Amino acid sequence: MTEDTPVKIAVLRCDTVSEACPGTGCFKAFNERRVKFVDYDNNTQMVAFFTCGGCSGRRVFRLVRSLQKNGVDVIHLSSCMQMKNYPECPHIDTIKKTIENAGIRIVEGTHH
Repeated sequence: MTEDTPVKIAVLRCDTVSEACPGTGCFKAFNERRVKFVDYDNNTQMVAFFTCGGCSGRRVFRLVRSLQKNGVDVIHLSSCMQMKNYPECPHIDTIKKTIENAGIRIVEGTHH
């Protein structure tokens, strides 16, 4: 990657939580380069914001392959997948392994 090549990131979030959360916290943190987005420069692009598809994370494999083909460098696991005050994700380890197997770097968290 050259300095002119943007870093492409995606955010994966919990399908259950998405019914109550429009994602504004994730986008605000990214736009302001705060919390888990603090190390990105202005050349970084958020190119995808998607859900797991519900338990058992059924959409992750298919969507990660698509993101891989489109040059995504990093996938952030949203705060709702990481924190104790949200529904616990029983499939987080499998989801992480799927992303890692695709060769895409994982960052745990977004705006918390």
